[in-house]
Parts: sequence; C-alpha cells; structure tokens
Amino acid sequence: MSVRQSLLAILDRGDCYGSQLRAEYLRRTGAAVNVGQVYTTLERLQRDGLVEHRGVDEEGRVLWGTTAAGRAEARAWLGEASVADRRDEVALRIALALTLPGADVARMIAVQRAAVREALAETRADDDEQMDAVARAVVLAARRARLDADLRFLDEVERLAADATPFGLSTERPRRGRPVRAAG
Repeated sequence: MSVRQSLLAILDRGDCYGSQLRAEYLRRTGAAVNVGQVYTTLERLQRDGLVEHRGVDEEGRVLWGTTAAGRAEARAWLGEASVADRRDEVALRIALALTLPGADVARMIAVQRAAVREALAETRADDDEQMDAVARAVVLAARRARLDADLRFLDEVERLAADATPFGLSTERPRRGRPVRAAG
C-alpha cells in the first residue's frame, strides 16, 4: 500500500502534524511507518503541490493539509482498483528456478509455504490494540484471504513443477553486447 497516497487520504479528512499522521496511519492500517518517512513524504507531497503548510497548532507543531489537487488525488486513489500482488515476484522467481538445472524448486516451495503458514498463524493471533477494531478486522480478513490464496497457489505450482524441464544456456548468442575493452 502506498504510504504517500495513504497520508494524502488521511489529510483529506483534516489537517495533521507529522507524528499525528504517523499515529493515524498505524491506527487505520495496523502498519507502522517511520516518522522520518512521514516527513519526507510530506515534503514530496508539498513539492508536488498536493499538500501545504496550514500554520501551527497551540504547541507549535506544523500542520499540513491537502490542496485541491491533493484532495482530488486522494479521492481518485481511494476509488482505484489494484491488482499488484507480491505473488507475482514469487511466481517469477519459481518460474525462473524451474528452468535452471540444479535449482531446488521443491525446497523453494516448501520454504515459501512455511513462511505463508507462519504469517497465517500470526494473523490469527494478531491483536493490535492501537488499531480501530473494525479496521483491524478488515485488514486481518484480507491478510487471511491472501495467505489462503497463497497456499492454494503454491499447491498448484507444486503440481505444475512436476512437468518442468530445466534447460541450459542457449547456444544462440545475441548480436548485441558490450565489446571487450583493450588492456590499458
């Protein structure tokens, strides 16, 4: 999830100072973000014309708020669909390994499956008191569903891997390449 867009969406609800944004992000998503990242992101958002300083609060902390462009971007982002998925990286890594002679694909799948099962167990035990109960339930339900899907994906990959045939490097060489440098 984009920290940039998330902070922008939070600011769309009202002016905040940096540490307040960090706490709101944690409370709403259950994910921690470094306060330095919050301030760096705010500076970039300001540079891009999406947020602006809104003065200081009674304790002297700088308040940030969205500009019209920032509100529009936050609302557009909240309405977008996203199909980006970390399984794509896992799938590409396993697909590559299936073509490499000597790669222990069965071990890769086993290690991945163990990590998914461990993450699934952690979601069942997760009780983040700093996060809103309904938001926590939504986030945990999504995590459990993704992790369950990851296990089904790994089962399918294991079946497909049985038909894989690793292969060596092609003997056909590309015409382009970096020339050898003369010894100097």
